[in-house]
Amino acid sequence: MDHINTAALKLMISLFLGAVVGFEREISDKSAGLRTNVLICVGACLFTVLSGYFVNDPARISAQLVSGIGFLGAGSIMREGDKVTGLTTAATIWVVAAIGMAVGYDHFLLAATTTLLVLFVQLALTQLNILIDDWRERHTFRIVSSLDQKAVDDIEGA
Repeated sequence: MDHINTAALKLMISLFLGAVVGFEREISDKSAGLRTNVLICVGACLFTVLSGYFVNDPARISAQLVSGIGFLGAGSIMREGDKVTGLTTAATIWVVAAIGMAVGYDHFLLAATTTLLVLFVQLALTQLNILIDDWRERHTFRIVSSLDQKAVDDIEGA
């Protein structure tokens, strides 16, 4: 019964850590937000815990988990014209699964430290990216217009 209590505690810790990352993604209005990150973190933790109970080689389950999460992350990568989006979301999905696995393997400090590092990357480095774009004077503009000949002539003449 003690191992069930320990497993439940691990799941709660992974829920919390996944929620921390997911909350940042949610307020940043990203496609993989709070619920997605929580479910990935908890699921990775559960698979890791179960692999320790039922499989002779827990690393085998971990390896399958990493490739499965990679497949899930790949689904978040989209191409929009000449721009690729979703790479950070895919990387976040991948690292949140790793956080859940770390909790499942009893590496709580490692999981918490990784969570803080992810927050640092998502918050501080996003601002640094904006500053670099401003410094390089790289901007993205989207022109929205009705589809009539006058609008096309105005754009071509500009």
